[in-house]
Amino acid sequence: MAVTVTAYPRRSNQLDDGTELRNWAGNATLARSGAVSSPTTEEELRAAITSAPGRVRLAGSRMSSGRMLALAADGDRLVDTSRLRGVLGAGPDSATFAGGTPLQEVYDVLSATGRALPCSPGVIASQTLAGALATGTHGQGLHQGSIADAALSIRMVLADGSVAEFDRDHPSFPAAQLGLGVLGAVSAVTLRTVPSLVYHCRKDAVGAGDLGTRLTTWNRESALSKAWWFPGEDLVHVWTAQEADPGQLRAYRDGGARLVERAGTNDAMNTTIDRTLSTMRGDTRVSDADGKPYRTVNRFKDFTDVTGDVYQVFCRGIATPQINVEIAVPLARVDDVVSVLKAWHARTNPHMHYPVILRCTGPSTAWLSPAHEQETCWFGFVVYYAEDGTLSEGGSAFLRAVEEVLADEGGRPHWGKYFEEPLYDWASLYPRWADFRRVREELDPGHRFANAFTETLFD
Repeated sequence: MAVTVTAYPRRSNQLDDGTELRNWAGNATLARSGAVSSPTTEEELRAAITSAPGRVRLAGSRMSSGRMLALAADGDRLVDTSRLRGVLGAGPDSATFAGGTPLQEVYDVLSATGRALPCSPGVIASQTLAGALATGTHGQGLHQGSIADAALSIRMVLADGSVAEFDRDHPSFPAAQLGLGVLGAVSAVTLRTVPSLVYHCRKDAVGAGDLGTRLTTWNRESALSKAWWFPGEDLVHVWTAQEADPGQLRAYRDGGARLVERAGTNDAMNTTIDRTLSTMRGDTRVSDADGKPYRTVNRFKDFTDVTGDVYQVFCRGIATPQINVEIAVPLARVDDVVSVLKAWHARTNPHMHYPVILRCTGPSTAWLSPAHEQETCWFGFVVYYAEDGTLSEGGSAFLRAVEEVLADEGGRPHWGKYFEEPLYDWASLYPRWADFRRVREELDPGHRFANAFTETLFD
């Protein structure tokens, strides 16, 4: 499939200069500061929406790509929901949080009471709860879905200022689960909770010869699993986690319920990581030897098995400005897709400074989830920005080319990350696409929650 693709945006180091608001990566201006409202209550949220002279866009931690958040014209308003936060109530097997609550706060509140979400978290915990639902944030684990699949009910302020509640019996609930910010402003979410478990995570380095088959095996036989594939080295770093046995659990509790690292380390990844770091230094030109991009791969050196709860083990991402492309394919096709990627890599020898991130999840009930009604494997690709805000030419070319390969294989892109819209036939990829559009017309007939990107996407 041949398409004309746009360049990835250059990053600015001036995120908030008092006159305009930029996204987290610093590569998109979201609004002039005078066009931003920051409500702290649902009533203030209603007032911010109904008093806006033009369209309304919603922002929390601003971690999505800029086009998902950007305003369309003068007179539009950006509603910053990050102050609409905190726990609103809790039951024996559920908890309700304000929509702007950071995921880390959700995790901390639940952990303090011995509870957890019934899904593995995304690695970056600074996202807001509403943003995580809106974009389909997911973790890893074939026996669970995304954070949206932990939702029991979603409370939303609509374009006319009215408040609607969507629970699992509501016919539009699968639309509200992953709404891309075009249905309304999420003011509260009730989440299902389960007892917090302690996991022992085994880490290993293995060859990539039968990667497709082993990916399925790791995920079927483990409670949680994640892998990083270094195609040039034909090597995979894999984590497989199971519920801790009594001895491991005792050691964890004796250590004050902090992450426990097993004595002794494995240096099987060290040579590969040194080569990766060399490429990354050439691309990013970050002078700090312990800079964030380098820490993301240095953690694979001298690795060791660990014991901890799901957040301690898997919520270990390092928030670093980057272009992140993630494409989902059905798990049933993962062996074929890995073979296609291997052949493409051997043929083109693309420029990479970070491994391919491999995570699997179970089916999602959300209509616009890339994992809608199918077990799914997510292929993630990262290129970090250089210190001057540019991306390496080779890295940018790699991202464009690998996305095209996976789009040709029927892949569905992660909504909160970067993708080239012309590569995809949305109505063919999503069987409930027309149903989502119908719900959107019912809830926001004037398209007040739209911007240029979402108007193109749906119309």
